[in-house]
Order: sequence, then structure tokens, then C-alpha cells
Amino acid sequence: MRLAAVALLAGTLYAQLNGVFDIHVHADPDSVPRSIDAVDLARLAKARGMRGMVLKSHYEPTASLAYMVAKVVPGIAVFGGIDLNRSVGGVNPAAIERMVLMKGGLGRVVWLPTFDAENQVRFSKQNRPFVPVSKNGVLLPEVKEVIALAAKHGLTLETGHSSAAECLLIIREGRRAGVRNVVVTHAMLAPVQMTVAEMREAAGMGAWLEFVYNALIGVNKELEFADYAKAIRAVGAEHCILSSDLGQAGNPLHPDGLLAFFAGLKIAGVAAADVDRMSKTNPAKALGLD
Repeated sequence: MRLAAVALLAGTLYAQLNGVFDIHVHADPDSVPRSIDAVDLARLAKARGMRGMVLKSHYEPTASLAYMVAKVVPGIAVFGGIDLNRSVGGVNPAAIERMVLMKGGLGRVVWLPTFDAENQVRFSKQNRPFVPVSKNGVLLPEVKEVIALAAKHGLTLETGHSSAAECLLIIREGRRAGVRNVVVTHAMLAPVQMTVAEMREAAGMGAWLEFVYNALIGVNKELEFADYAKAIRAVGAEHCILSSDLGQAGNPLHPDGLLAFFAGLKIAGVAAADVDRMSKTNPAKALGLD
């Protein structure tokens, strides 16, 4: 293939990323191996036309990292947040109060516990300390306090690796407390594993359902494109968000993974307009941008 044809093909592919906002991005520096650092990723994403990203670490707050990346790479929106695992004190309201004071105001997302979540630890059959979010079907007081802080500061609240039943409790409490945007973190992926009926219930309460490319590839592949396509049709694209959840060593870089994600969904029968809505419009709304 001639160079001009290659350039044309690349340009056509990259045009699909114009305006895309990836709300689930892992990058260096981190305490686990990552495929690219946050500065280089921001440069790459900007060059591909992406609108922005949310930097996520399971163990470190990322609002300060987002500030530095945004300073070095202007012209692309970069946000961070805090994941309430044991390294930040678990479900720790004080950590959120401090994050929202971080210079730049780029701490936009609160994830309830992920790898230290009780649901994750039990699912993985591990014998180690965990961070609970509920007891006997009732959210813990500190979880309700965190949800209230998300409402107070206009933060996006994510359910983390909570169980499907806990996710519904969190959404219900978020709605009661006035949280504007609640996202069910990779709703179909273990250990969350929401059913279509549960996802529809979540959507009915105003929550966003996140679908991630990472579930479709690699040694830990759990789902097929057809599974996502069926769920998206049942739930409605207006309630769904497409994210990469990439950054793992050995996996594709985020923009490349997103292109493969979009292509696979289209082959599975998801309309191009719905892919655009789920990767551009809905993520921006979930972050309170549009």
C-alpha cells in the first residue's frame, strides 16, 4: 500500500476519535506496571483528536497528576480522582475533602473501593483486609457521607468493584442525596457482573452504565462484542458509556484500543451514531461538562 493510501486510512480511523472522552485511563506513574505514562498518553490522545481523559489509579489520588499533565499538554481535558481503597484510608471522607482543594480543581471523580472492595476480595477468594460499603443490605454511614460529599462538590460518583446489589443501593442513595452523575464501573465485568435487568434498573434511576474494552481482550477476557451489543440495545445507548480501561502492560495503547472497540461494536450491530454518543456525548455529560 502506498504511503498516501496509508495516511488516508490512518486519517479516516483517527477521525473516529475526534471528541472522544475516555473516563477510565490507567497510566504511569503507578505502583503497578503500565504501558505508557500520563504525559505521553495525553500527547498521543491529543494528536489523535480525543477531547479528554480521566486518569485513574487504584491506589493514589490523581488530581495533582492531572494538573501537571494539563500544564505540560494543553489542548486536551485531563481530570483525576480518588479511588477509596485501603491506601487512602478506605471509604475516607477526609481524603475527598482534601482532593477537592487540590490546585486546578481537576479532581472530578470518586470511585468507591475497587481492588480492596469486600466484593472483590470475596470474589477472588483472598484472605486479606478489605473495605466494605454495606452491611446486611444497608450502606455504611461513611459511604453515605462520601455520597453526600459527591453531591456537595459536584463530583462524579463511581460504584467501583461493588456487587450489583450494592451498586443499586449506591445509585439509590446518590439520587436521594442529589448526586448528579453516578457511573456503574464496568457494569458487566467481574466482580460486578450486573444482569441486563439490573442495568435497566440502574438506568431507570439515572445512572450511567460503563462498558470497557479491557473486558474483551487478553488472558482475562470475559465477554464478547455480541454480549455488549445485546446489553446496549436492552439498556439504551443514551444510558451507556464506552471506556478503554487500558494501560496494562502488554495491552494496546488507549487510542488504539478504543478504535478496535468501536469497530467491534459496529460489526456486532451497534450503530455508529450510538458509538459516538456513548464515547463522546455521554462521558462528557457524566463529568458535568455538557
